Amino acid sequence: MLQIKYKSISTPFHHPFTTAHGVKTHQAALLVAITFNGITGFGEAPAIYYYQVTVDSMIEELLTKIEILQRYSFTEPDRFWHFCHHLFPNNNFLVCALDMAYWNMYAAMKRKKVNEIWQLNTEHKVITPPLTDYTLGIDSTEMMIAKMLEKPWPIYKIKMSKREDIEIIRALRQHTNAIFRVDANASWSLEDAIYLLPLLKECGVELVEQPLAKDAWDEMHTLKAQSVLPLFADESCVLESDVKKCVGCFDGINIKLTKCGGITPALRMIQDARNLNLQVMMGCMNETEIGSVAIAQFLPWLDYVDMDGPLLLDVAALKQLKYDDGVVEVI
Repeated sequence: MLQIKYKSISTPFHHPFTTAHGVKTHQAALLVAITFNGITGFGEAPAIYYYQVTVDSMIEELLTKIEILQRYSFTEPDRFWHFCHHLFPNNNFLVCALDMAYWNMYAAMKRKKVNEIWQLNTEHKVITPPLTDYTLGIDSTEMMIAKMLEKPWPIYKIKMSKREDIEIIRALRQHTNAIFRVDANASWSLEDAIYLLPLLKECGVELVEQPLAKDAWDEMHTLKAQSVLPLFADESCVLESDVKKCVGCFDGINIKLTKCGGITPALRMIQDARNLNLQVMMGCMNETEIGSVAIAQFLPWLDYVDMDGPLLLDVAALKQLKYDDGVVEVI
């Protein structure tokens, strides 16, 4: 019989974190612990208000089925994911926390790393795992420069919401030679994007995430045809079924474990993306170390990664991860 425990947390950011979706001073999250035969695994699901997900709503739904979950017969993680997905078909965030915890427990029982159990195509492994970026949330130009100088890093992801923010990018470039990535969080119009992309390239920007609205497929097709920078889907690629929609509209996809429902569906999304010649990024939603350890398992199969949650949050010293100038190591 499985033992399932849960906890609500709210972790402060070092600085208020602002994107095109709004501003946050704390990141709320649900932590889940699953124990079987004395071995425990841990999972995490951040609460994201613009997806109408709160910790309270996840706990409330978990409690409606927790007795059924605890009677689950121990088996492989992918079967457990299907069981959870059947119980909570409309709550990928909760399913992610459960799936992550189960994988963590299962790997501990097998005395292996989580990614040593996967059946991912070894041809898709990268030679050198990618460095993580460090995100600069939207702020005044002076504050964004100050935050960047406070955290010297080889790659910065810079949040933008309007075309005038190009001046912030130009100002930041005066203070570093680091790689820039830009995330618009679906805030631009097609006209804005056409105007901004050449200017961003001049500023040494490497790629742009989600320039247009999540359902602006026709406009994204138009934009990709003339883009001078690689374009990555984030809000447009939430579920497994979204991957194939991105062909012809994006150069790659950004997989978020929380949004897609956990490790199990993310593995399938990677395979689908590779088969469709799409590049693969994995992003975070400001998870603590618990969720970030799960992301780190994917590093050998990613082209890009954004897993700076533990760096942005005001957390205690890390015990399972080491960050060193963009390099992430599982301790």
